[in-house]
Amino acid sequence: MLPNEISIAQQIKQHKKITKTKLATKMLFLTLGAIIMAIGLEMSLIPNKLIDGGITGISIMMSSITGIPLGIFLVVLNIPFLYLGYKQIGRSFALSTTYAILILSLTTSYLHHSHPFTDDVLLATIVGGILIGIGVGIAIRFGGCLDGSETLAILLNKKIPFSVGQIILFMNLFILGSAGFLYGFDRFMYSLIAYFIAFKTIDIVTVGLDESKSVWIISDKSTEIADQIIHRLGRGVTFLNGKGGYSKEDKNIIFCIVTRLEESKVKTIVEEVDPSAMLAFANISEIQGGTFKKKDIH
Repeated sequence: MLPNEISIAQQIKQHKKITKTKLATKMLFLTLGAIIMAIGLEMSLIPNKLIDGGITGISIMMSSITGIPLGIFLVVLNIPFLYLGYKQIGRSFALSTTYAILILSLTTSYLHHSHPFTDDVLLATIVGGILIGIGVGIAIRFGGCLDGSETLAILLNKKIPFSVGQIILFMNLFILGSAGFLYGFDRFMYSLIAYFIAFKTIDIVTVGLDESKSVWIISDKSTEIADQIIHRLGRGVTFLNGKGGYSKEDKNIIFCIVTRLEESKVKTIVEEVDPSAMLAFANISEIQGGTFKKKDIH
């Protein structure tokens, strides 16, 4: 084998190793997410006659009415949506979601007769909502899903003039409202609280507590502002060339990325150097590559 061929073979071998590591990590966290959600369902919500939204909520009510194990409904009712996910989103998403739902189904069956965390309905609502939010959030971060209603919402979004979030909210209000007829109005209200807790927890898990923001600053004192950001925050900045639409003057636009906690400090720096500067912030859910790591400040 020639030296170049050896080098290429080594790169391919290394790539396969990295791919296997990523796959193992993905499977591990999909398993973890499904187990955490199952604990939230079987040890908090279900024993206290509370439900979740989406296909999971329908499965809980169907299981309660028929006596058939919850895990069976979780698999059967999600099959059409798994097929839609395969067609609309891709094979990897469909396989990851299928795996996560199977783990969820098996874990709910295993935990079904476990003693609940608490008989206090309010506490069960809070704990269940948090656990479900963490489980679903982990699954989403690693390319999977634990409920097929999101796929349906994506498809309906193409047919009707509502956003995906609005469609999911409407479906879940209908599903949670149905729980009121089955378990009583108070259980509907508690289920609604659990749903909103889970919804916010998903945001925290998928975006993170240390949410980042992009910053755009237009100022005639861009150099001074950039120096202050570098030395006082330890953040790198990039100058972009721009031109005023009205004045036609060339301007340096500062672009940088900071954490949510550093936002107020950036505002303070800009106000101190140039109170008339234009300042804009935008949320960033994920950063890849680059040199976002904070520099040491001496």
